[in-house]
Amino acid sequence: MSIRAAFALAALIGVAATAASAREVVPFEGRVSPGTIVIKTGERRLYYVRGDGTALRYRVAVGKPGKQWFGEARIDGKYVRPAWSPPDEVKRDNPRLPDVIPGGAPNNPMGARALTLDLDEYAIHGTNRPASIGTYASYGCIRMLNEDIVDLYDQVSVGTRVMVVP
Repeated sequence: MSIRAAFALAALIGVAATAASAREVVPFEGRVSPGTIVIKTGERRLYYVRGDGTALRYRVAVGKPGKQWFGEARIDGKYVRPAWSPPDEVKRDNPRLPDVIPGGAPNNPMGARALTLDLDEYAIHGTNRPASIGTYASYGCIRMLNEDIVDLYDQVSVGTRVMVVP
C-alpha cells in the first residue's frame, strides 16, 4: 500500500470513528417506556430509550441558565431543513435578525432536521454551530449535531414522549 493510500485510508477511518462516536449505545435504567426521549440537562445528553435496557446517547446543547425548562412534551412535527422564524424573545434580544431564515441557509440555526414539541416554541434540532454542542447555549431548544438529529429523526415519530430533567 502506498503512503498516499495509507493516509487516505487513515483519514477515512478517522471520519467514520468521529461520526460513530457522536452517539453511542449505553445502559439505561429507569422506569421509562421504550421509544421515549429523555434529556438530562445537567449532563447535556439526550437518551433515546430502547426496549433492551439500553439507550442511544447523544451529546446536546441545552438552554442557558434562566432559559431552561423541565417537564414533559410530545413531538408534534418533523421537518427537513426547516425555515426558522425567531421567537419574540430571541427577536427582542437580537433585533437585527430577519423575520424568517430560509431552510438550508448557512445562518439558519435549525440545521438539517427539527422535531418540534407541543410545548411553547421549543424543538429538538440540528445546528449550524457544532461547537455549541455540550454547552448551555440556547433559549430552551435542544441542539444536536446535524448527523445526530438526522439519526434521531429517522427513529422517532410524531407523538413520541420527551422528558426533560435536571
